[in-house]
Amino acid sequence: MNDQVLVTGISGFIAKHIALRLLQGGYRVRGTLRTPVRAEEVRRALQSHGADVSQLSFIEADLGSDSGWAEAAEGCAYIQHVASPFPMKQPRDRESLVPQARQGALRVLEAARKADVKRIVFTSSMVAMMYRANRPEKIEVKENDWTDPDWDRLSAYIVSKTRAEKSAWDWAKEKGWMQRLSVVNPGFVLGPALDGKTGTSLDVIRLIMEGAYPAVPPAHYPVVDVRDLAELHVRAMTAKDAGDRRLIGAAGTLSIVEMARILRSTFPDHAKKIPTRTLPGFLVKFMAIFDRSLKSVIPTSVSCRSQKTPISQKLPV
Repeated sequence: MNDQVLVTGISGFIAKHIALRLLQGGYRVRGTLRTPVRAEEVRRALQSHGADVSQLSFIEADLGSDSGWAEAAEGCAYIQHVASPFPMKQPRDRESLVPQARQGALRVLEAARKADVKRIVFTSSMVAMMYRANRPEKIEVKENDWTDPDWDRLSAYIVSKTRAEKSAWDWAKEKGWMQRLSVVNPGFVLGPALDGKTGTSLDVIRLIMEGAYPAVPPAHYPVVDVRDLAELHVRAMTAKDAGDRRLIGAAGTLSIVEMARILRSTFPDHAKKIPTRTLPGFLVKFMAIFDRSLKSVIPTSVSCRSQKTPISQKLPV
């Protein structure tokens, strides 16, 4: 196998794991970076985990600009579009992340069409599926469920992920590319970082371990190991039945309190700092007025199930 795969935002937590899995599978990988200075950092991280980095290359491209995307996609058989803005501190303007996320997605999709790639795998999020007014406290998330982006209680990140994914599907329908588009909707992504760079999900775990707050929010999340998530992305590229699908990346639900208890057990040296008491929901909302990082933690309870047969059951190991 010598197919080339473009991985957007390759320096990110999830993207590096996808790149590692691709290189291990015999693919050539081209990664996009906003600045070339990150290339050596990514190369070292992947090489330290056994990847053949002779099959790795980089190209400069920014979601906020047209420049570089045609060159990035040229000669690629597949695209993994992972890059997306996800600040820990949520902006006050709930629409502020939308232009970059939506326009960036459309730039990558157009580049994919011009390069005539076999499939593009688009990383969205379960937050694009779970939130709407008058939603029950506990819900079962299905493949055709959508967040209402106009609901005024949503954070900027949730609005951006929902609008960007909707725009991608609208584009695919207009261009006749439905079968060439697969969307992966991960839950709360946990697991080992390939280097010292962590994603926003792991930043939440870091704050818990550092005792940043005396108690934790009453939130429950569908969780996924980043290594399983990378495997799902790679399989979605070539699986016949993955086209025109939203693939839920989650393996059960955990509360933040349960996460804290697991951390206490696993890291006894940090146990005294790790809180296991729960903050009342109203207090979390009040504190979020002053600390915008708390807007990333929305108290919720969900379970997840694909309305169709889960893709993992259809793919060979």
